[in-house]
Amino acid sequence: MSGPGGAALARSAARVNADLARRMRGRAAPALYEAAAHLVSSGGKRLRPHMAIKSCELLGGTAAAAMPAAAAVEMIHNFTLVHDDIMDNDEVRHGVPTVHRRFGVPVAILAGDVLFSRAFEAVSGAGRPAPLAAQLAAACTEVCEGQMLDIEMASSSRMPPESEYLEMVSKKTAALFGASCAMGAACAGAARRDISRMSSFGRSLGIAFQITDDLIGVVGDPAVTKKPVGNDLREGKKSLPILMAVASARGAARASITRCLGNRRASRRDLAAAVEAVRGMGIDRAVREKAVRHAKRARRALAGRSGPAADELLALLDFVVDRRL
Repeated sequence: MSGPGGAALARSAARVNADLARRMRGRAAPALYEAAAHLVSSGGKRLRPHMAIKSCELLGGTAAAAMPAAAAVEMIHNFTLVHDDIMDNDEVRHGVPTVHRRFGVPVAILAGDVLFSRAFEAVSGAGRPAPLAAQLAAACTEVCEGQMLDIEMASSSRMPPESEYLEMVSKKTAALFGASCAMGAACAGAARRDISRMSSFGRSLGIAFQITDDLIGVVGDPAVTKKPVGNDLREGKKSLPILMAVASARGAARASITRCLGNRRASRRDLAAAVEAVRGMGIDRAVREKAVRHAKRARRALAGRSGPAADELLALLDFVVDRRL
């Protein structure tokens, strides 16, 4: 992300990283905290905490007031990554070994639990602990529901309609984006209506983010994304790009894609061929157009708002839709 929006994101990330480093320490069982901090310290854009901070600033609050919420949503995000990687048996994230590969599955599960509990510890010390904890807990429940929907869709041979995919991502991904903005607004002492509007902004942005992320997951360059090629196909993910590809593919291209879809034993050669088949269909533009629609909904939620924080949140929308990694 370049320009003023990128500079703002970098400032938020630096502040959040320092706060997370403080929160991710423990006197006992140092190996546990090393595992919990593994993905946090390996990088990440810190989009969710940035959204919490800017939502707070947009409504008259400060970055300092938003910091407990910002740290909490990032820890919950990393908690979901640790568990997702275990469930998907992924080996690499952010260019480093996943937590369960580096430390083993039992320690990874405990590390995720520490991230989860420390997140609620963070909001318990904030100025408005009850509403923040309620918003975070509701988002966590939705994330679990969305993850379960994703698992059920992946294990089924049925190709679901786009509406089911959107329901899944609105829970699995967008719920935490919405909570990030709502919690930031709550940290500013905003009215319920403004909190709801910020939640809507975050949810729509989250859906746009996931649509783009799913596209990158299928046709992205692994040298850039640092993610294994074809993993979503192998795992049987019913992401929007895969749904659109299966619906449109014909002949050899369709056979190549369906041969790998949900086939955990698919060879690297077959996966590479399937990815090339998807790339060759030119669905990139169609998928990004759908992401743009949700970005426009997010933009409408900020109608009437102006100032640096509003500009930086709107810049984030453009970044989410246009990004390549």
